[in-house]
Amino acid sequence: MTVDQAAQTTATSQEGERATPDALDSLGQWTLRPGVSVTVLPHGVHLRGWITSVTLEGGAGLPVLWGRLAEALAGDGGTELARAAVAGSPLRAALVTVIGQLHEHDLLVERPAGENGDAAGQWLGAVADRPAEAAAALIRSRVRVLAARPDGPLARAAARALDRAGVRAATGEAADLPDGQVLLVAAGPGAPSPLTAEQDAQERAVVVGLRPGVGFVTPVGSARQARADADGLADRLRRREALGGAEHPGLPALLASSAAQRLVCAVAGLRDPSAEAGDARLIPGLPAALVAEREPLRGEYRTWAGPVLVDADRVRPRADVRTLAEALARIPVLTDRLAGVLDEPDPGALPQLPAALVRSSVAGEVLVSGSARADLARLEAVCRAAELLLGKGEAGLEGEGGPVVGAGAVHARGRALRRAAAAGPAVRQQGTRSGDTAGPFSGAASVPWSPEPGRHPQALHWWSVLVRRLGVDADVAVSRLDTGGGGAVFHAEVRGRTAGGGTAVEASADDAVAFAALSAVVRVQAAADAPHARHLVTPGGASASLARPEATAPWEDAGWTTAWLAESAAREPGLQEALTALTGWSPQPWEPPADAHADVRALWSALRQCGFSVLSARPGHGTTLPTLTEGSR
Repeated sequence: MTVDQAAQTTATSQEGERATPDALDSLGQWTLRPGVSVTVLPHGVHLRGWITSVTLEGGAGLPVLWGRLAEALAGDGGTELARAAVAGSPLRAALVTVIGQLHEHDLLVERPAGENGDAAGQWLGAVADRPAEAAAALIRSRVRVLAARPDGPLARAAARALDRAGVRAATGEAADLPDGQVLLVAAGPGAPSPLTAEQDAQERAVVVGLRPGVGFVTPVGSARQARADADGLADRLRRREALGGAEHPGLPALLASSAAQRLVCAVAGLRDPSAEAGDARLIPGLPAALVAEREPLRGEYRTWAGPVLVDADRVRPRADVRTLAEALARIPVLTDRLAGVLDEPDPGALPQLPAALVRSSVAGEVLVSGSARADLARLEAVCRAAELLLGKGEAGLEGEGGPVVGAGAVHARGRALRRAAAAGPAVRQQGTRSGDTAGPFSGAASVPWSPEPGRHPQALHWWSVLVRRLGVDADVAVSRLDTGGGGAVFHAEVRGRTAGGGTAVEASADDAVAFAALSAVVRVQAAADAPHARHLVTPGGASASLARPEATAPWEDAGWTTAWLAESAAREPGLQEALTALTGWSPQPWEPPADAHADVRALWSALRQCGFSVLSARPGHGTTLPTLTEGSR
């Protein structure tokens, strides 16, 4: 709606109704925010503020109307203008409409009681909802800049940045702080020392750290939380330190000013600067750390899942991942090259057809993961890499009997139950092949399966890829496992006479064959293109619950991967109930033992903060399905 249309509508509704003051009557309380830019158009006006903008369009008189309104905002607050625009007139209605748009786009701010022309006052007027209250909060606060060397360049730069923001800071010595770190603490008047055990409820602190070639600013928190984050960041950044060369002279100033800005925003009640970055890679609800590098000189915010949680807002449990999009958004947090805990899975030069392969590193060894799509392969790679590292202290690098990781409780539970079903309680009978009278599990009924018309298109597709496109001489054995009436569970094992095979446990025979054949395809591709891989991760149906789309296109039939995953996801709840009945076991949350290595605890904490679930594996059973880890073939 244009301003002219809005004015006509408002004028009609206001005819004879002037008992209630309107926006023009109260205009004297407001003024245009400092820094708002105005561009006059032939039939309108465009205004740009700190983070918002609006274009108002109307007739040729709108620029003139804006000029009168701008004069009122800068002068008497609209007293003369309110008298000139009589009640119920189109002029008054147009003015009220324009004022409403200025409020809606946060381009007006309360008129200050006195003039404040310094830089800090102008800045608060541009960004704060209530600049006067924000300024008062800064004036009341006590800020200390603490460092092992208070006269060092980083501490001096932080004190100068606070002073420019209108905050007076006292510099002091803290011998227990590591060299290269500066603690900035703000507390209310009369509060105890920030380093005493009794912490003030309003305490805000950040730590700025500088190492050779790289530095950081922690999220805002209590002094204890900030120092814990600083220790964690310093430890993870140590492996990224630049060797040799002179330090960039701008790096200390960049870090110190960023730390001062974060602290000032927290004290004044403003949004954290990381929220202004507009970076879709930052995960809502998780803190962000600023990491700066010297070559090239730059700083960017990165989601930070620290190993030590002190503050109440950090200890609060995070919501589980529920969709594949959420899981994929959190993988870069876990695998961040500077602040992450895992190696980033990358396709590199690996083939993406017929199956997609990705490669990563786990404890210096190569891990290769494959699936129908690269995003699913990346998810499987991250989960398996986490399992291997978490299980190091319990059952060796292979992770047998160790924890099970999934993107959320449903995904983790599906992985754990499939793994348990593959290992027992029934006993595998060795040497059984298609055509034998017994199934591969005791208490299981053999189910004949052959690639004939009427089978699911995905089962036929992956079987055809294996035996026709890749030329593998293979057969398949399918069994229906006895769940005691708890639902259908099918086990499929594809065995190649000249190459590796694959196995799967799913809710239908066709699903089991499809995933088993897909696993065999992944194994054949990995043997050819990544023969030195120490760990091979093959796909399973547990990820279907995450990858299910909200809706499929009309042309996406069962032969499309998205439609197939949607079908499998619909069967997942019943399958998990049946697997629980089959195994007599329900996965429980897993925590590292008390004597676990710090890296294990840090990984476990990061997974939970990112919405991943870590469950215990069934005692006494190894890892065989569906993400089989094997040596190179």
